[in-house]
Amino acid sequence: MVPSTKERPLPCWDRIGAKTPSPISALLCLTLLEWTCQPGSQVTPGPGLACLPGNTGPLCSILVGRFGCRVTVMLGGALASLGMVASSFCHTLSQLYLTAGFITGLGMCFSFQSSITVLGFYFSRHRALANALASVGVSLGITLWPLLSRYLLENLGWRGTFLIFGGVLLHCCVCGAILRPVATSTAPETKEGPPPPSKTSSPGCLAACGAAIQRHLAFDILRHNAGYRVFTLGVMWMILGFPLPHVFLVPYATRHGVDEHKAALLISIIGFSNIFLRPVAGLLAGRRDFAGHRKYLFSLAALLNGLTNLVCAASADFRVLVVYCLVYSVSMSGIGALLFQVLMDIVPMDRFSSALGLFTILESISILTSPPLAGLLLDTTNNFSYVFYMSSFFLISAALFMGGSFCVLQKKERQGRPAEAEGAITEVASERGLTVEDPRSSEKQLYTEITYVTSV
Repeated sequence: MVPSTKERPLPCWDRIGAKTPSPISALLCLTLLEWTCQPGSQVTPGPGLACLPGNTGPLCSILVGRFGCRVTVMLGGALASLGMVASSFCHTLSQLYLTAGFITGLGMCFSFQSSITVLGFYFSRHRALANALASVGVSLGITLWPLLSRYLLENLGWRGTFLIFGGVLLHCCVCGAILRPVATSTAPETKEGPPPPSKTSSPGCLAACGAAIQRHLAFDILRHNAGYRVFTLGVMWMILGFPLPHVFLVPYATRHGVDEHKAALLISIIGFSNIFLRPVAGLLAGRRDFAGHRKYLFSLAALLNGLTNLVCAASADFRVLVVYCLVYSVSMSGIGALLFQVLMDIVPMDRFSSALGLFTILESISILTSPPLAGLLLDTTNNFSYVFYMSSFFLISAALFMGGSFCVLQKKERQGRPAEAEGAITEVASERGLTVEDPRSSEKQLYTEITYVTSV
């Protein structure tokens, strides 16, 4: 029997008004987040903190390397569904921290990260378009989930809503079952038996554990790959401002007299626009003309996103906010279509799973830090405009940092290529001892043989 809407709320939840749907419902924790993340709320957003994917990225990369992407997706779907179904039987907020927060968040992380990883192995030529089309599902969730969540909450209550969510998440197992298995490592397989045990077992075990941790956490990539380091730090800084309009747009509109249903429609406008704009962004990024400039396109999209937030802070009229949502969707579609594509361009695919794990961990730290900082700013100033100014600051500064750093790295790379080529030519000539006999004298002179490489 589905609980009715008149059921008694959980302890401490009756003081929080769940008035407007939050677009973080894409993480399937909309109900908890909107009850715990409203401006001025006295309750800590624990479920939202726990449900954000990325905190268990290295564990997911280990499962992907050991069992493959298909098994990991199915395991994630089962865990996410189990967490949501168990949440419908909870009686305390602490129990929801465990079920809707940790268990569901763990399952969502497994499904999300392994799906992104297998997408990179499926496509090599049209990978940018494939990433854009795959991210359209996020846009569909942003469009439909606030409306669906409101309908379910009003008719079935939060317990019935969790049951429905559990059934929806169970479809991840079906989607994972139809994935084509792929080899997630390019290392050659050997038919030899296991190596004999080392006499110095203790140092060997410690060294092996250290090497395994370093590999799965991708610290070696972070240390040696300058492009990955720049992109990771830039995205971390960008994420401090990127989700703020998603969280505070609806409360900002309602405070300035916009009807609640119209305010909730603004989020659906952003999601609906991204359904069509993300494939277009993927088509443009997949062209050969832009193949080597995707990281600059990503920086440009972040810069446009930050400048757009200044328009939202200027006026709270509903028509102005609709125009803002449409322009905001253009830059958001570029960020969503290029985020993982740029990461695939920077990191080799055989290490992509580990690099994505570390990337999502650092990204989730920013996601968890951004809303509380904005809420503190809002409580201090009691002005939503400062929240959008804060978002613009982080986005614009991150875009300038990434664009400038990529330009410097590319310039250094171009300067290093002639020196390496000259050194290689000299070394080949000295090793081969290429000589030519001068017809005017009996002496033999050394000459260099240059081979032009037209493709790599």
